Amino acid sequence: MDPRSSAQDVHRCDLCETAIVHSYCDFCHVNLCKLCIGEHISDGYDKHKIVPFGERRSTLIYPKCATHPHKNCDLQCKNCNDIFVCSSCTASETHKGHIFVDVSEVYTTKKNAIADEANKLENLISPTYEEIALDLENQLANLDGGYEKLTTAMSKQGEQWHREIDIVINKMKTEISEIKIKHRDILQKHLDEIKQIQALIKQTLVAIEEINKFTEVSPTIEYSSKIIEFSKLPPTVKVTLPTFIPKPLDHEKLYNMFGQITPLSTATEENVLSLIQPNTSVRVLLDEPELVATIQTGYENVTSVTYLNEDCVWTSGLTKDIKCFNMKGELLHTVSNKSKQRPNDIAVDSDGNLLFIDGISRTVNKVKNGQTEVLIRLRGWSPCNLCVTSNGDLLVTMFSDDFTQCKVIRYSGSTEKQTIQFDDEGKPLYSEKLKTKYITENRNHDICVADSEANAVVVVNQDGKLRWRYIGHPSVTKKEPFEPVGITTDSQSRILTADCYNHCIHILDQDGQFLRSIDNCDLEYPCGLCVDNNDNLFVSEHFNGNVKKIKFLR
Repeated sequence: MDPRSSAQDVHRCDLCETAIVHSYCDFCHVNLCKLCIGEHISDGYDKHKIVPFGERRSTLIYPKCATHPHKNCDLQCKNCNDIFVCSSCTASETHKGHIFVDVSEVYTTKKNAIADEANKLENLISPTYEEIALDLENQLANLDGGYEKLTTAMSKQGEQWHREIDIVINKMKTEISEIKIKHRDILQKHLDEIKQIQALIKQTLVAIEEINKFTEVSPTIEYSSKIIEFSKLPPTVKVTLPTFIPKPLDHEKLYNMFGQITPLSTATEENVLSLIQPNTSVRVLLDEPELVATIQTGYENVTSVTYLNEDCVWTSGLTKDIKCFNMKGELLHTVSNKSKQRPNDIAVDSDGNLLFIDGISRTVNKVKNGQTEVLIRLRGWSPCNLCVTSNGDLLVTMFSDDFTQCKVIRYSGSTEKQTIQFDDEGKPLYSEKLKTKYITENRNHDICVADSEANAVVVVNQDGKLRWRYIGHPSVTKKEPFEPVGITTDSQSRILTADCYNHCIHILDQDGQFLRSIDNCDLEYPCGLCVDNNDNLFVSEHFNGNVKKIKFLR
């Protein structure tokens, strides 16, 4: 080893620039030798944080309190939109009775989440874009060869014809050239879009790397995740080459008889990259499901529950208030429906915003940053239940005003994209009576509706074609008829539906085969269902106001 190179690798004091570093100021990010420490802190010891050099960048730098400038904000107030507060703020009248969380815990959680995001961007999302780009580049590379085969076939056909047929040949070659330009443009356009997104991903990774270099709290907590944006992959482009179809020789119909060029066919396949790290292992059902926690919501009747994040669920009942609880049963947020009516159903969109149905105003509403806005307003129909799909669409069940029809509508934002109402024989898929029709999308994109009036779970594929109906299982429905209410799915594409009056949950495979039931955990009139990212089941019990968290998979 070159001794000069080794000497250059030794860390030196930033003040004197000669002595070997001994300590580090975590506030100023300065290397210090023993002799220079006193000089560095001469303007006030409390302005600095001196640590051994080996422990540098280990001190969290908290923001200063705007109300009490002499104190650092080491807490966040959950009741005030997670604003930073100091210990003096917590004792003030403004924050009396509020719930506070330790900033260091939030910082650690967010830091881990950012590291996880970097890992997903680098090892999951970015390689997927590389594959898409490579496929487009291969299509472009093979473009000339494919079109050369077409022109060769045309030339062989043309050799059998007289001089006048050359006019037809030239005309068709011109058409091929034009199609080739369109073909190239389509592939190049999609490739350019992919390259642009790849550049954005690299920029995001650079930004994350900068965050990880230091320990400032604000940039870390204020970091806005891009994982959802980049996980919505663009469609996979497969442009089919046109084909030349020769026809028998006929001088009177030269152009039509010479052959036919098929139009350019562009097939797109929608891709949605799961935000959850793929799990190739099969998770099997527990022999005996376990009750993990019970949340007392305070509702006399609780109807719906929907998962927000690792520690929170939204709940609704027969009042205007929609409540958010953590797993300790602590009330974190309350949203009140302005019409004073109970919400028909609730959901959470891909950005974490609360959605709810107001049956009186016939609207689907979104709560964002504490403000409620109308997403969808119906006329002639009343919305009943809703869910958010894997690609961010909304599925809404609804009834006609005269209660003679029921259908499912798919929305992209506020735009209607698909109607699901009849089977291939023109018969209604769903009962028309005004009763709940909870809905969910399975991992295979099947659309599952719990039709309580029809005593059936009705499942169609993503095109709206009927796949199967489930009408209960004799081992479960001995006492009362099967009347499904809430419905959800797990990571293995199993379907879970609440059988309210038999006090249990039916578990089906994706093809409608009964697997088992959850009839322990002291379930009483189960109603709303949802599953979190770890396959924990949340069950709302209609008549006692409880929400139970149940582990049912190994």
